[in-house]
Amino acid sequence: MSEIVVLEAEVRDRAGKGAARATRRAGRIPAVLYGDKKEPVMLSLDPKLFGRQLNKPGFFSHLFDLNIDGKKHRALPRDVQLHPVTDEPLHVDFVRVTAHTKTHVNVPVHFENHAASPGLKRGGVLNVVRHDIELAVSADSIPERIDVDLTGLEIGDSVHISAIKLPEGAHPVIGDRDFTIATIAAPTVKSAEETAEEAEAAAV
Repeated sequence: MSEIVVLEAEVRDRAGKGAARATRRAGRIPAVLYGDKKEPVMLSLDPKLFGRQLNKPGFFSHLFDLNIDGKKHRALPRDVQLHPVTDEPLHVDFVRVTAHTKTHVNVPVHFENHAASPGLKRGGVLNVVRHDIELAVSADSIPERIDVDLTGLEIGDSVHISAIKLPEGAHPVIGDRDFTIATIAAPTVKSAEETAEEAEAAAV
């Protein structure tokens, strides 16, 4: 299960672009919490605390407990609007979830045991086809990451989704094929002639 992060949030009095701009001028990030057939709640977040979480891998698959006036609300981040130049967060959308909420999340893939792959030992290259996998899963069963074991893989071998153990009740959103996650590709070795031609071109 993914880590549940507690994030402090304050209620905003008003909605709309003008109110959001005022929140940003006050040094905070406007946000909204919606879903679960309840009224949306306008919020603001501390930019430093939120920025630490945004920069962590798998941000959109992490559960958050939004602490609003001393009461925690379980939520998933759904969207973050970023400034086109500075990449600073301008607005954040959270959706309420419960233990029984079924949701789609992109979970990052983690490759382990590189040294136990004969293909990589012989100079092969790990060709990552998917850096994350979209899962349909209950909110309380979202994995922190999907581990792919490279032990025993030779050059030319592939890792498919069918080889991955997923949490109980979770399944990939792509269900019509056994898609590839990664392959062990042959090393790319330049011939002596190609190397000489490149050196000559560089000299010219």
